[in-house]
Amino acid sequence: MTACIRAVFMRKASTPPQPPPMRVAVFGKPGGGKSTLAARVARATGLPLVQIDLLRYEEGGAEVAAETFIDRYAEALARPNWVLDGFASPATFQATLDQATVLVYVERPALVHYWWVTKRFILSPLRAPLGWPRHSPMLASTLASYRYLRRSPRFWTDELKERLRAHRPAKRVHFIGTASDEKQLLDDLQALAQRP
Repeated sequence: MTACIRAVFMRKASTPPQPPPMRVAVFGKPGGGKSTLAARVARATGLPLVQIDLLRYEEGGAEVAAETFIDRYAEALARPNWVLDGFASPATFQATLDQATVLVYVERPALVHYWWVTKRFILSPLRAPLGWPRHSPMLASTLASYRYLRRSPRFWTDELKERLRAHRPAKRVHFIGTASDEKQLLDDLQALAQRP
């Protein structure tokens, strides 16, 4: 019996320690470059990329049933490591905040958001938008992005930023508005991912 217990402890002692989970949530208003940044974070860290729009919409842009989306979303959040790109609803956002270990809020000047939404539409015949289902209805989606941007000050508020800051130090919280912010984020997360 003692020999068995000793063998179990020896096995546990010889098992290398597993790195802690790393779950990076990238979110913000439309047209802020979230998908591009999330893809760069995934490449820099080696973490799998999960794009909310690909969970929420089918090819062609049709929205899946709410239950299907929630099941897909819950399954994605349950994984030990990920980079999550996007925003679906306040309810799913809260679940994301609970599960993520790194929070990345992307906010540019308002005109930049509008211009990048417009540029995405202009370039869409040449280049499919990153993180969007194939054959998405670009005009309807672009108009929806404009409407969301007009309403966004109701949700993306200074109070929300304070809520995000309140997650420190238990979680890493980054606010991205410039290229230098992005570089600092990528450097920090790459170093974090390489820790034993």
